[in-house]
Amino acid sequence: MLLYATKVLISALIIVAITEIAKRNTGMAALLASLPLTSLLAFIWLHVEGATEMRIAELSQSIFWYVLPSLLFFLLLPIMLKQGLGFWPSLGLAIAITVACYTAFAFLLPDTGTP
Repeated sequence: MLLYATKVLISALIIVAITEIAKRNTGMAALLASLPLTSLLAFIWLHVEGATEMRIAELSQSIFWYVLPSLLFFLLLPIMLKQGLGFWPSLGLAIAITVACYTAFAFLLPDTGTP
C-alpha cells in the first residue's frame, strides 16, 4: 500500500509541477511535459515490483509505436485553437481524432508484445 501511495504522490507532483511552471515559463513546462516521465516512472515501478526485463522492453517498444499517433494531437490542438474554435471544442475534436488514430494503429501494428 505504501508503494502505491508513493507512486500516486510522485505522479501527481510531476503534473502539478508542470502546470505551475507553465504559468511562468511555457517553454520550460513544454520541455518537462515532453520528457517521457510517465514511461520512465512506469519502467521504474515495474522493475521495483519485479517485472522481467523482457516485459519492460516490450512495454518500451509498444510505447514507441503509440507515441506516433499521439503527435497528431499536439499538431491539431494548436491549429484549432488558433482558428478560434474555442478550448473545449478544440480539445474534444483533437482527442476524438487522436483516439481514432490510436484505434487504427492498434489494428495496423504487428503484435507489440501486449496481451
